[in-house]
Amino acid sequence: MTSVELLPTIVLARKAVVYVRQSTQAQVETNLESQRRQYELVDVARSYGFREVEIIDDDLGRSASGTMARPGFERLVAWLCAGEVGAVLCLDASRLARNGRDWHHLLELCGLVEARVIDMEGIYDPCRPNDRLLLGMKGTISEFELGVLRMRMYDAARAKARRGELRISVPIGYAWHREMGLGLDPDLRIQEAIRLMFARFRDLGSARQVHLSLASDGVHFPRPSDGRTLVAFDWTPVRYRNVIGVLKNPFYAGAYVYGKSEKRTQIVDGRVRKSYGHVRPSETWEVVLKDHHEGYISWEEFERNQAQLAANAYGKAGGAKSGRGGGALLAGILTCGRCGHRMAVTYTGRGVPRSVYRCDRLNVMLGRPRCLTFGGPRIDTALAQELLQVVQPMAIEAAMAAERMRMDSERERRRILELELEQARYEARLAERRYAACDPDNRLIAAQLEKSWESALQRVAACETRLAEGDASPPGSAMPDLSELAQDLAAAWNAPTTTTRTRQRLLRTLITDIVADVDEDAREVVLVIHWRGGQHSRLRVRKPRPGEHGCRTSEEALAVIRSMAGRWSDEHIAASLNRMGLPTGQGKTWTAKRVGSIRRVNAIHAYRSAEKDGAWLTMSEAAKALRVSHHAIRRLIQNGDLAAEQVVAGAPYQIWAKDLDTERVAAALARKDRPCHDPRQKQLPIISSS
Repeated sequence: MTSVELLPTIVLARKAVVYVRQSTQAQVETNLESQRRQYELVDVARSYGFREVEIIDDDLGRSASGTMARPGFERLVAWLCAGEVGAVLCLDASRLARNGRDWHHLLELCGLVEARVIDMEGIYDPCRPNDRLLLGMKGTISEFELGVLRMRMYDAARAKARRGELRISVPIGYAWHREMGLGLDPDLRIQEAIRLMFARFRDLGSARQVHLSLASDGVHFPRPSDGRTLVAFDWTPVRYRNVIGVLKNPFYAGAYVYGKSEKRTQIVDGRVRKSYGHVRPSETWEVVLKDHHEGYISWEEFERNQAQLAANAYGKAGGAKSGRGGGALLAGILTCGRCGHRMAVTYTGRGVPRSVYRCDRLNVMLGRPRCLTFGGPRIDTALAQELLQVVQPMAIEAAMAAERMRMDSERERRRILELELEQARYEARLAERRYAACDPDNRLIAAQLEKSWESALQRVAACETRLAEGDASPPGSAMPDLSELAQDLAAAWNAPTTTTRTRQRLLRTLITDIVADVDEDAREVVLVIHWRGGQHSRLRVRKPRPGEHGCRTSEEALAVIRSMAGRWSDEHIAASLNRMGLPTGQGKTWTAKRVGSIRRVNAIHAYRSAEKDGAWLTMSEAAKALRVSHHAIRRLIQNGDLAAEQVVAGAPYQIWAKDLDTERVAAALARKDRPCHDPRQKQLPIISSS
């Protein structure tokens, strides 16, 4: 066919469109020859007789596989639908489309408006069956070629990954070495920061608590400043995603892992959309090569960390959760002995909330009655006493181990600060050399370099201040004397400065799980304690009766009230209880009103003066009867001249009225400022009175 038949005048009257595309940004930057050849199609269009030629290069760096939006291709389709295009020029069919849907849709539109398709091999009329068949085969071959290339590339990458030789992107703390392969990052500060995260997780057992601990210590974490090359870093305050990313990455356990994430494909507005980076379960990872490189932790520790992180998730089944504070000691470690679910904690009451343990999983999910419900304070107190009895023989050893751990933590913190200071000094020296090498006359550059040098010096000063003001003990500090700790263990446990989170951590150090049940007949809560090491013990705690609460007066205080009530007034009883250090059930001091209330509740008869008949006297009454001071009566009692009784230690003295008339009391009162001598002893004075 002649060119006139292939390109009639009606087609040449329209505009020709030169479609320019390359698949990736790397091709745009490096394959400059391909771009030049595509732009030369403008001269080809003019040589065919087109006077108006449009170039569409909006899709440079975009794939034509159908998974990416191509605004340039959409504009070409819009022009075809409007009948403005006479010919579409491309270097080959793969430039227009790499999938059958877009390719055949384009040919269909070209056939409807009688537009031509032109490449380096000729002119094609989609209206003609032979040309349409040839164009369809070209599109199919292009799509098939893309699939083959992709399959070969992926197969080669997987084969190389199975050997552990595929140089995939690695996390912070690792680097690919040309000779040795994958190894630790040579920057010691990065290594110390990562090791510190794992050390804190061993102690705290919670990623959130690790983050809070590192943030309180002012620890920084590297952030790549040059994209994915991981060559230059900016040290920024540590974030939670840094902590969780390090703890969950198997590369830090010395394992080479390929295929941790997957892509997902969706149809959105009639177009394929692919998203990447979706995490896959560990059992579906394609390649896992253990002991592939040097790790920061062992694989066993990595698996323990994953189990602990999974158990820490709220509401998820698993082992004992980490201590999260709050008011309940056993939160996250109690298991229902009837259904096997983890028991929850709720708080009731105003002011100081009261913890309540209950198993309500079946109630929430299936509407069944709750398995167990019991109060928390009584159970917490009983288990704390059990724990202290177990720890008592090992108190000194445990305290020494804890002190060593604290000293190690302080040394790690100091080491981090020293590395940070060393890097800040290096950056300051580097900024100084750059400023010195600059031409002083070039003030635009010199001013910026001077500003950078000043900022580096400020960072050095800040690091030196933090290191000087830190409370870290020197590495060679001596171990404190802990020989008296065994006697002070209960006091340390009950100290106001000891937080619930600290108690929970100690509890989880010794106990793996506690199975709870309620003996309804005996009204007791039965706790089966699973200690670390495989030992088990059973603890029974009495469950209070309906209406019974924990703010009860102690039996010791009630005994004092019963013994004194018949002889002493409520004021005297309250004063005696306060001197003895016995508080009320609510931890308050005693008053006459509170003593009277306790007597009425417990049916204790009150003191009545009419029943006394003057037989018994108080110290004040005795002093009034003898017309002496209280001090004189107390001295008579202490010297044994006057008989007196006390119901309990600290209670007021009780004196028989008839004892005041004895000769011994009268003789003792008759003695004034003279020494107390027995008149029967015939002793001569040293100095004669004559």
